[in-house]
Amino acid sequence: MTQLARPPVGLPRTALGPHALARWAAEAPDRTAVRHADGDELSYAELDRRARQFATSLAEHGIAAGTHVATFLPNGFDAQTVWLALGWLRAIEVPLNTGLRGTLLRHALVASDSEILVTTRALLERVKKVDGELPGLERILLVDGECSDTGSRHAAVDLRPGIRDASPADLPGPEYRDIAAILFTSGTTGPAKPVLVPWAMIYQNWAWAPEDAIAEGEFAYCAMPMFHNSGRSALNGCLVRGGSFVFREQFSGTHFWDDIRKHDCRLASLVGPMTALLDSAPPRDDDPDNPLCGILTGPLIPEIERFEKRFGLRVATGYGQTEIGMAVVTGWEHGPWANCGRKRLDYPWSEVRVVDENDEPLGPGEVGELVVRTAEPWALNAGYYKLPEATAEASRNGWFHTGDAFHYDEDGWFYLVDRMSDAIRRRGENISSFEVESIVAGNPDVVECAAVSAPAELGEDEVRVVLIARDPARFDPTELIDWLEPRMPRFMLPRYIDVVDELPRNETTGRIRKHELRASGIGPKTWDRQPRPSS
Repeated sequence: MTQLARPPVGLPRTALGPHALARWAAEAPDRTAVRHADGDELSYAELDRRARQFATSLAEHGIAAGTHVATFLPNGFDAQTVWLALGWLRAIEVPLNTGLRGTLLRHALVASDSEILVTTRALLERVKKVDGELPGLERILLVDGECSDTGSRHAAVDLRPGIRDASPADLPGPEYRDIAAILFTSGTTGPAKPVLVPWAMIYQNWAWAPEDAIAEGEFAYCAMPMFHNSGRSALNGCLVRGGSFVFREQFSGTHFWDDIRKHDCRLASLVGPMTALLDSAPPRDDDPDNPLCGILTGPLIPEIERFEKRFGLRVATGYGQTEIGMAVVTGWEHGPWANCGRKRLDYPWSEVRVVDENDEPLGPGEVGELVVRTAEPWALNAGYYKLPEATAEASRNGWFHTGDAFHYDEDGWFYLVDRMSDAIRRRGENISSFEVESIVAGNPDVVECAAVSAPAELGEDEVRVVLIARDPARFDPTELIDWLEPRMPRFMLPRYIDVVDELPRNETTGRIRKHELRASGIGPKTWDRQPRPSS
C-alpha cells in the first residue's frame, strides 16, 4: 500500500500499525519487521505474536478501550511492541520523553490523566520522586522484571508473566478515527499541552513519502524515538508498505553510514541538524558507495544539492507539527533549499493559507501565520486534552493556527520565516520557553529570567537564558547548570547564559520583549556551556 488517491471512507484498517503488521505477518511471516542496528531483530510473525501477547497481558491488568496508559520507555523493541499492543486494545497511549524528570514528568502524567504507567526498572527511579503527587495513577507495570520495593505508594508489577497467545477475535484493533495517543507539544505562555492524536494522523504524518521511497522487503533507517510522532509514524509507514525498520536508541553520526551499509538501507528518516552533521564530516572517496536511495528530512540545509551529489541520493522535505502532521511537502524534486514544500496532493489533501492577524488570506511574498485544515475526518488533531479554551483559540475560524510565520511564492513553494511563538527547537526537540523559565527561576540565585532561541551551528536552535542574578558578582553559571541537571531533560539545558541588570519590557503590558533578546545575539560576555575550541 502506498499513497491513497482517495480513500473510500476515512482510511482502510491496513493503514494503521497493528492491522498492517497483521497483514504482512500473514503474507510474509519470515520477513524482518524491526531490527536493531546492532543485529537483533523480529520478523513480522514474531512481532505480531509478541504484540498480541503483550495486549493480552495488558488487558489482564485492566487496560481496555479508552484507558490512558503512559509509556516511559527507551527506544527499542519494548516501546514498539507496547505501542502495537495498546493499539490492539484501542487504549490511548501517553508516550513520555525519557528525558523528563521532576515537575515536568509529574505535569505530563497529571495533565494526561494517566491511569497506568509502563516503564523500566531504571526509569522507575525518577517516578518514585513524584509518585506522591500522582493521584490518578493506579498501577505501574515494568517490562523488565518486578520491583516490589519501589519506595513509593505503588508496587511495580512485571508486565510479562502470564503472557499467552491472544485470539484475533479478542483484539478488535484501532479504527482510523480512534485516538491513538496524547502527545505533548511545547507551550509558550504555559506548560506543554497534551494533543489528542488520532490514528489517521499517525498514518498521514509519513504517508507523504514518495511512492518509490521504499518497497516491500526493503530496509528503512530511523533513529528517532517512539515518544515522538516522527518515530512512531515512520514505523507505522514502514509497516504499511511492508518494509523492514532499522533503528538505534538515538542518532549517531559516527554509526550512520556503517549502519546504512550493513543493513542495505534504501531510505533514511532524519531531521535537518542530522543532515547538517553528516554533511559536516570530511569528504571521503567512498561517500557515494552506499545503498541509500533517498532521505526524508526537514528543514533542508543550504548545501542540500551538494549533499545529494556527494552521497548519490535524493532528498524530500516537508513541514509539520504534532497537531497537524505534515501540512506542506515535496517529492524528490524538492525545489529551492529554503522552502518547506507545497500543498499536499495525497491524503489528507490539507488546505493551507498564509493569513494576517484577522485570519484574512495574504498574497505571494506577504508574511503571515500559516493555517491548516482538511475535509478528511480525524486527519488532524482532535484538540488539546481538557483544554477547551486553548483548543478553540488554536482552531478559530475553522483553521488550525500553527503559530509559525510563513510566506509563499508564485510557484506555490512555502517558506518558514520565523516562529511567531516563543518555542525553541533543539536537535529535533520542541522546547517550551515557559518551562525552561519556570525551572530556572526556581534557583535561589536567580531573580528573573527569559529563555530564547539562539542559532545553532548545525541548524535549528540552542537554548539561551538571559537572567537577573541576585548577586551578579558571585553568580556562577556552572553552578546553575549543576542545579538544573537533575531538574530538566538534558536537551532542555541552556547552552548560553547572559547576566543582565534588567530585561527589556513592553511599556504598556510589562511583558518581556523577547524579540529584542533574540536580536541581541551572543555577545563577548555570554557564557557558553560548550565553548568552541580556540583557533
